[in-house]
Amino acid sequence: MALRVLMVGRKHEAWVADGIARFEKRLSKPFDLTWQSIPHSAKSGDAARAEESEAILAKLSGKSAGDFAVLLDERGRNIGSPELARTLREPLDRGRSVTLVIGGAYGVDERVHSRADFVWSLSKLVFPHQLVRLILAEQVYRAQEISAGRPYHHE
Repeated sequence: MALRVLMVGRKHEAWVADGIARFEKRLSKPFDLTWQSIPHSAKSGDAARAEESEAILAKLSGKSAGDFAVLLDERGRNIGSPELARTLREPLDRGRSVTLVIGGAYGVDERVHSRADFVWSLSKLVFPHQLVRLILAEQVYRAQEISAGRPYHHE
C-alpha cells in the first residue's frame, strides 16, 4: 500500500519543492508520498482536457481492484482534516494504494470523475497547481498525525 500523487505538469518549482520536502521528511508509511507527473498537453481547452485525462486513466488501475483514486477538483466535496484522515486511512487499512489526482489547467473530463472513488475540493477557490501540491503535502502530513492521535491538529 502506498500514497501517490499523480499530477499534470512539470516538476515542483524550487519554493514548492522546499516546502514539500519539509513535510515529506516527517511522513512515514503508509503516508509517505511519491509524485508522478504527466506532461501538459500541447493542445488547449477540451482537447487538452481529453488528452490529459487519457494519460491519467492510463496510470490508474481498475476501480474495483486497484487504486483508491482521490480527485482534487473545486467542484468536489469540501471536507475537514479529520474526515480527510479517515478518507485516506480506510483504503490503506484495507490494503489498497491511494492515488491523489491533480488535473491540468483545463481540469479533467467525465471519465476521470467517474473513475474517482472520492472527489475532494480544497476550496471553492481555484489555486495554482504548484500551491495545491504544497497544500496537499501538508494535509497528508496532518492526516498522518490525526490518524496517529498526535497533537499537530487542534480542534
